Amino acid sequence: MRIRKLISLSACCFLVLSCTSLKEPKNVFSDIDYTNEDVRKEEIKRIHELIDKNQNPVQALWRASLLNDSDTLKTCYDAVVKSYDSYIENEDFFDARRIFSSLKVLNYSDLGSLSKSENELEKKVSEKLPGFQKTSSGGPKKVSEFISGTVTIWVDKGIKIENGMGYADRVIGSGFFISKSGYLITNHHVIADVVDPKNEGYTRLYIKLADDSENRIPAKVIGWDSDIDLALVKAEVEPKYVFSLGSSEDLDVGDKIYAIGSPIGLERTLTGRIVSATDRKLFSLGNVMQIDAAVNSGNSGGPCIDENGNVQAIVFAGILDYSGLNFAIPVEYLKSVLPALYAGGKVNHPWLGCFGHTKKDAGKDVGVEVQYVFPGSSASRAHIKIGDVIVEVDGTKITTFEDLQSAMMKKSAKSIIEIKYARGEEEPQKVAVYLAVRPENPGYNIYSGDIIANSFLPIFGMKLIPVSTSSNKKYSIEYVLKGSVADESGFSESDPIQIRDIQFDDDKTAMFVSFDTKNRKKGYLDISMVLSASLNSPYYF
Repeated sequence: MRIRKLISLSACCFLVLSCTSLKEPKNVFSDIDYTNEDVRKEEIKRIHELIDKNQNPVQALWRASLLNDSDTLKTCYDAVVKSYDSYIENEDFFDARRIFSSLKVLNYSDLGSLSKSENELEKKVSEKLPGFQKTSSGGPKKVSEFISGTVTIWVDKGIKIENGMGYADRVIGSGFFISKSGYLITNHHVIADVVDPKNEGYTRLYIKLADDSENRIPAKVIGWDSDIDLALVKAEVEPKYVFSLGSSEDLDVGDKIYAIGSPIGLERTLTGRIVSATDRKLFSLGNVMQIDAAVNSGNSGGPCIDENGNVQAIVFAGILDYSGLNFAIPVEYLKSVLPALYAGGKVNHPWLGCFGHTKKDAGKDVGVEVQYVFPGSSASRAHIKIGDVIVEVDGTKITTFEDLQSAMMKKSAKSIIEIKYARGEEEPQKVAVYLAVRPENPGYNIYSGDIIANSFLPIFGMKLIPVSTSSNKKYSIEYVLKGSVADESGFSESDPIQIRDIQFDDDKTAMFVSFDTKNRKKGYLDISMVLSASLNSPYYF
């Protein structure tokens, strides 16, 4: 599981490494000069390719808006409206809403002529959405009765061979119903083998009801989100109890919670203690809760509820090497991605191509400071620069990085949003920005597409200056970000480093750099070091 690997990375760096690389990229994207006629013609050609191949008409429209060529804009608008009409015809209201919101940001003049209004689309998206409908389950009289709304998830993977012997291969997890029609929630990592396109083995998904542990009921995965470890599953069964989704924003440290699940297959297990913390940065897209309710393998995907039975979080128990460290996914994340899960398939999250942190002014949070912009990304093309402070997303005020993460989680990839940002003493500006699909490991893309001197800033937290043009890879540190890997490792401004080797783990989730340095905080002694960093930092956006 990705979370387990991230924590293991902070403890040690003795992982199996591969893909040794110490090369600068051949080409680094530079800003497009739209005043150059040849450049404009080439960009128009690329825009038409996006439309002709039906690859991404929304991105084509956004790029045409940057180019500001009237004929190209009209062609793109026509293509996007055609795509919108197709989604409406197929009753894909989730994607139709994505198109509508993008046209709205660009102030499309014929927005009122579209077949459905924004409110109508919102209603269509939510009218059948599980988890948001009123149920007739009523409230159980005591906590133990909530168990009837939970299930054991059973993934049958056939037989595995070890030392010449065959063993039953299965994954056991937990889940809970959110609708009378049989929709239920679990963790992505529980059902990952079922939806993994690389998995060519045998897999079958079943559930076991809390009051019928003998019968396995076939089930299917509707949608899944690997970034926040959630999945929507459907079974042809009417549950005895359906959970209501609460709000983890109401929870604070010390509040009482209960966890329900099937630890190591022991069904109908309920444990309860308190919330230990609410701001653990284990996900790339937001904070998770730490709880001290006893959970173990098999609890994954079960509900964390309050005394009224409202789901406040979803347990994930994937960190087996750290006994007593238990975590849960805030229910707000589930509520944000439920429309995408219900639409079906893999949920893709948006990506601007930036890295940053909360900006403080006189001790007050004032927005998110952009500390790095990936060349060629949407933010780069929109001329968002290092030092800009994001203060709004589609009219929603942004004061902290957590605000930005919350706003972005509610947005759809392959759509256009409006960002308001402050630059120095200038009046805040608004700009339309296309949301690309977030890479699985953004740091690897950054390293592959930018020069080492720049890419080390978001990955390790130190901006480098080349001091040699030879292959020795000699640099001086220009500055270090507080709280970064480089800062915690004792690096300072002007420290020299000479890179010897760069390696990645097999999944490109972690980067390891070995180098020689004279560290000022260590008395300028000649030392050799290895730095490791996750390539899916929570501060990429």
